[in-house]
Amino acid sequence: MTSNDTLPDPHPYVGMWVTADRFIRQELLPNGRYDEARGNRPSAYTGSYTVTGNHLDYVDDTGFTATGDVRHGVLYHEHLVLYREGDERAWRET
Repeated sequence: MTSNDTLPDPHPYVGMWVTADRFIRQELLPNGRYDEARGNRPSAYTGSYTVTGNHLDYVDDTGFTATGDVRHGVLYHEHLVLYREGDERAWRET
């Protein structure tokens, strides 16, 4: 990489997503991987994800698959509702 090369901007969904009670914390990494913590269990689930439009497809490292959709800045991941870390709407839900 030369000094004229720039890294592409990460996808807008990259970052930490949390449930309102912060029990589940899912970090979408810029390399297409995710790391999900549950309670005191760090890296409870890890795997890869792809984004198509507002839809996410997940494959965890054991081969289990799941999906999610981002609507109005909220990530609906199977039965979970996750907010961007720091999103004040999460605190109104508790």
